[in-house]
Amino acid sequence: MDANDEGSDARHDPDAPSRPAPPGEPGARVESPDPDAPTGSPDPGMRSEPAGPSGPAEAVGPTELVGPPEPAGSPRSAGSPWPAVRSRPSEPVGSPWPAEPYPPGEPRTGVAALSLRYRIGVALALAVVAVGVCVHLGMTFLHVAPANTVTKAHGKAVDDWIYPEFEQNWKLFAPNPLQQNISIQVRAGIRGPDGMTVTTGWYDLSAEDGRAIDGNLLPSHTQQNELRRAWDFYVATHDGENRPVGLRGSLSESYLRRIMVLRLDRDDAVRAATGGAGVIERVQVRSRTSNVPPPEWSREKVSMTPSYRELPWWKVPQDEAAGGVR
Repeated sequence: MDANDEGSDARHDPDAPSRPAPPGEPGARVESPDPDAPTGSPDPGMRSEPAGPSGPAEAVGPTELVGPPEPAGSPRSAGSPWPAVRSRPSEPVGSPWPAEPYPPGEPRTGVAALSLRYRIGVALALAVVAVGVCVHLGMTFLHVAPANTVTKAHGKAVDDWIYPEFEQNWKLFAPNPLQQNISIQVRAGIRGPDGMTVTTGWYDLSAEDGRAIDGNLLPSHTQQNELRRAWDFYVATHDGENRPVGLRGSLSESYLRRIMVLRLDRDDAVRAATGGAGVIERVQVRSRTSNVPPPEWSREKVSMTPSYRELPWWKVPQDEAAGGVR
């Protein structure tokens, strides 16, 4: 066969220039114009070792083809026989899943986990509670504070808020601290089995409570405060002539009277004087007020003579006569 034959089985002279095969023919070999260019097709992700003096070089990462190969003779492929490639960043090693674009946030807790509607409801509830607390603190301050312009103008509103649930028995900046001893005493008219009424002597109930408290590490609240609070309640709701002031006057009278009847019914001295068979028909209460003596180093002079305030006789109702309300 002629050496110049261009067939597939033609023999070529070693010195003859090689001709490129058509691009579509299988087994065609592309000659690189650069003698240092690698032979064979590039394998994405494989190590490439060009035959240059700089030594072997590794590919930075796997590559991928961008579009189909362009036909030979195009301006883009004129300078290089390889299709255009683009580097793709390598995925982290050790994770079977692709990296997420944004890391998941921490789960919400507390009020932040509620929906907008419920968060608004919680905010409104907190606001109402805060306003209520502020109003209560303000009313309490006005109640215990000395008389001022606000209490003179709105004293009734303050009292309606405080009484009876939030009653306070102390005063802020008290101009006259308590310097007196007040004892509550009582006597009773007792009807005996023979129908005769006997009047007892005065019983100092405050002194009995004092003896019960002395030496007692845990005295009861009743022994410490019952008589004092009942007397303060009565004085605050009555004038100097023992006439009730307002609707709470009758309530304070019945409260003090019932305490007296209960104490007399349980008093051993009263039982001994009446034989335990009498019935309390009426009671009378009085207070004994004496000044606290000043200290020895003080030059203050006070009267040590006690003063008394006697209340009128109170008739005991039938349901209270046998020792309180049944």
